[in-house]
Amino acid sequence: MYVDILREASKRIYENVKDLAGTKDAAGDFGIGAGGDISRNIDIVAEKTVLDYFKEIGFRCIVLGEECGEVRLSDNPEGFVIMDAIDGSANAVRGLPVFCSSLAFATGDKLSLVTDGVVTDLVNGKMYWASKNKGAFFDGKKIMVSTDESIYRMVGVNTSGAAIDLMRKLQPVFENNNHVRHFGANALEMAWFARGLLDVFIDWRGKIRVQDIAAGYIIAKEAGGILCDDNWKPLDADLSYKTRISFIAAANRKMLDDVRKQIGQSQQ
Repeated sequence: MYVDILREASKRIYENVKDLAGTKDAAGDFGIGAGGDISRNIDIVAEKTVLDYFKEIGFRCIVLGEECGEVRLSDNPEGFVIMDAIDGSANAVRGLPVFCSSLAFATGDKLSLVTDGVVTDLVNGKMYWASKNKGAFFDGKKIMVSTDESIYRMVGVNTSGAAIDLMRKLQPVFENNNHVRHFGANALEMAWFARGLLDVFIDWRGKIRVQDIAAGYIIAKEAGGILCDDNWKPLDADLSYKTRISFIAAANRKMLDDVRKQIGQSQQ
């Protein structure tokens, strides 16, 4: 049920922004959003699309938006919608074809209580989704994390704004994995990970917000991924706007252990 609502909202975002990305109208400065970044016109259009749809169908929820902040659509909500209507806003404004929408539903105020998630590639409208205990899907087909050791181990690492000490800590990861990638849209990269296109995805900056990863979290988990925080504990967090986390997603225990050893090398 909830995943269907999120999918319809995502479709509407795609229809409303597909011709906006890369144009002058995509930009603008609408001040600092609730998540702490500058809100752009494309962000505002996408969020309004979702909120208008939820009001249209009378969806009883509390929306936690990247730009709009907390919006209570009911005094008796069924749960939380964690929304980053445009993830990869800088890419979208410039027209770089790596940006998406990220919508998740949670029954409570913890990441571990997310039950449904949808990530839509806003370049082509292709959709990833998952519901708890029902698997993860891309374009209608079930997906799983990579299961074989490929000749190319693909490791995604978000290094945007990373301080020099963090780059030193991650240096062994770069040295031991020849194919390291950073694209600028965490939610979409986590969906790629769930689909088996990346073997590992790391964001160790302590900067990422729950809005950026809530949908990717459930999609990656339902696809068989292992998600840990920077203490190597199962990933969880509250849904507060003050919350910032680090995490790693790995396709299997061996890959997780490999990266853990590599990061540990920099601390010896």
